[in-house]
Amino acid sequence: MSVPENLKKDRSDLVAYWSVPLADGIYTIEFEHGTTSGKRILRVNGQEIIRREWMFKLVGNEKFKIGKQEAKCELHVDPLPYFAFGYSLIVDGKPLEKFTENQNKAMKSWAIVLDGQRYRIILEKQTLDVWLNGEKIEVEHAFAKDGTEINFLVDENQISIKASTAAKKEGVIHQLFINNNLIEEENEFQE
Repeated sequence: MSVPENLKKDRSDLVAYWSVPLADGIYTIEFEHGTTSGKRILRVNGQEIIRREWMFKLVGNEKFKIGKQEAKCELHVDPLPYFAFGYSLIVDGKPLEKFTENQNKAMKSWAIVLDGQRYRIILEKQTLDVWLNGEKIEVEHAFAKDGTEINFLVDENQISIKASTAAKKEGVIHQLFINNNLIEEENEFQE
C-alpha cells in the first residue's frame, strides 16, 4: 500500500503503510526502514511498538500482535534486485489482501451518526458478536417473522440488526435499522 503524503513529511524513512480491519476497528501500521542506518521502527495507530537501531541485517521479519483479539502479524522485509527491498504484511497467517477479503466475508459494518456523535457498528457473522466503536457490547437475540434480530440501544435509539435469507447466491442478508428505519451499509472494510 502506498504511503500517504502527510506521513512522508514527518518520517523520512517511512517505506510502508497498511490498514488492517479487525472487529474492534481499523488499525494502521507504519514501517520505517533506514537502509543506510539499519533503523527499523514499527508503529500501530501512531504508537511505536518496535524500534531497532543499527541493524546490520537489513532483511528479515518482525512479529507483533494488534487489536483486542491479538491478531498475529508478521512484517516481511525481503531483498529485491539493485539494493531494493519489498515489504509485505501477513495477518493471522494470510497475506493482508487475503485476510481483508476474509474479514469482508466474516463481518458486516455500518458507520452512523446519532445526535451528532459518530458510531461504527460491526457484526461478526460467525459469533453474532456486535462491536460499537471498538468495544464488544451486550445485545439481545430474538427470532423474527422472516429471520432473526439482534437488538441493543445507543443513546436511547433502538438499534436492530435483522438477518434474513435471500437467494442462494446471496445467503444471509444483514440489515441495520435505527428506530425501525433501514440504514444503508458502508462499503465493508475497503479503504
